Amino acid sequence: MNNIIVMPMIIPLLTGIVLIFLRGQVIIQRILSIVAMIATAMISIYILNVIQTNGILRIDFGGWLPPYGILFVADSFSMLLVLTTAIVTAIVLLYAFFSIGKGHENMFFYSFVLFLIAGVNGSFLTGDLFNLFVCFEVMLLSSYVLITLGGRKIQLVESIKYVVINVLSSWFFLLAIAYLYGTVGTLNMAHLSVRIAEVGQGPLLTTIAMIFLVVFSLKSGLLLYFWLPGSYSAPPTAVAALFGALLTKVGIYAMFRVFTLIFYHEPSITHTVIGVMAALTMIGGSIGAIAYKDIRQIVSYNVVISVGFILVGLAVSTEVAIQGSVYYLIHDMIIKALLFLLAGTMIYLTKTARIEEMSGLIRNYPLLGWLFFITTMALAGIPPLSGFIGKLLVGQGAIEAEAFVLLAIAFISSVFVLYSLLRIFMNTFWGETIISEDEDTPLKKGMLIPCVLLGIATITLGLGAESIAVYVNDAANTLMNPEVYIDAVLNKNQ
Repeated sequence: MNNIIVMPMIIPLLTGIVLIFLRGQVIIQRILSIVAMIATAMISIYILNVIQTNGILRIDFGGWLPPYGILFVADSFSMLLVLTTAIVTAIVLLYAFFSIGKGHENMFFYSFVLFLIAGVNGSFLTGDLFNLFVCFEVMLLSSYVLITLGGRKIQLVESIKYVVINVLSSWFFLLAIAYLYGTVGTLNMAHLSVRIAEVGQGPLLTTIAMIFLVVFSLKSGLLLYFWLPGSYSAPPTAVAALFGALLTKVGIYAMFRVFTLIFYHEPSITHTVIGVMAALTMIGGSIGAIAYKDIRQIVSYNVVISVGFILVGLAVSTEVAIQGSVYYLIHDMIIKALLFLLAGTMIYLTKTARIEEMSGLIRNYPLLGWLFFITTMALAGIPPLSGFIGKLLVGQGAIEAEAFVLLAIAFISSVFVLYSLLRIFMNTFWGETIISEDEDTPLKKGMLIPCVLLGIATITLGLGAESIAVYVNDAANTLMNPEVYIDAVLNKNQ
């Protein structure tokens, strides 16, 4: 039964390979790609429920038992993210059908999207650090293609920075892995936790932990986010939505996994540094969000703010704060995809990204306007939308840990989020319309429906937070109690 764990990676990977041979069959590519994501979502739901009954699942490839072989591990935390990834990708693909253009579709767009998702899901499911590196690279190689697909000048310029930064971070990743293996003699995450607990997290291991922190910070946009706003604003809307929703989340996931399972013995050093970086990230992101008048830049800086906010929960490291971060992580994957799609649709309709050059859009596109308003409220954490419960729990956890400065910065950053997005809403949707009846660009239903679906998802997640509470609580319990994960990987006879 445990073989099913590998399917969220295998399905998009094999489908992507098949689509390479169907280059000219655009309709078939569309159907197969979205079917692959729906199948992945259904399998993820099944695995998630099995975990609640049987506990954490694992698969040992080649019959090699841990810690010697390659393995995948499925717990509630990883499967919640795999499920959300599948849902968001399916909806973004639906948007891409009507926006990306056949030029991109004939250049293996769907194959590389599916390869990207295979890398993302593999990162969430792998049980050892070297394969985490491998899955990161599968994801990044696909993203290199997607960011340059189309060959516009801005894409090529931003892709150089994006590729150089990620190649550099990957080099540091390998360096950290080599030092860690040389120090403790294993790369299995559960075995690493046991070994480090036995020998103690001394200065050498804490230094290695700091290298991992730099690597994951570069990949998630924690403090070292200078590459992110340009890279996420350059590609087509559907690609930018996938990047904004998923790529930083893989780095965040890795940080949570590593610093709750492996390097959790010196929180006064590691977690304090994470807290400082999270605070500076929220401050820098807030400044960027209000400094620009380009809607793409504003949206990208809102990604930066959310990275800092989610990692407040890790810095605080109380169970309630971790629950809040998990809730908010799921919310942010959905809402960032929606925000990027809305921003891209507005640019498509007005042919400009400058907010001072848009006005009165709500008269021509009322549903689009109110979707943007709902998105703004959700990102600001206004109840009962999806951002509320996560922010509430992170705040409660920060109060329990007496991290009042971090709490203040986190909630002040929410005010900046609200201001930056309300500024877009008031400038672009209200006022006198700049679009005459002759110039009115029809809004394709195929572009609007995915936005509506994501809007429904954020409302449903907010109103139905209790329906996923059992999974979130189990995820937080596993993160806060490493022995649960260790027992499932090293001691459970499966």
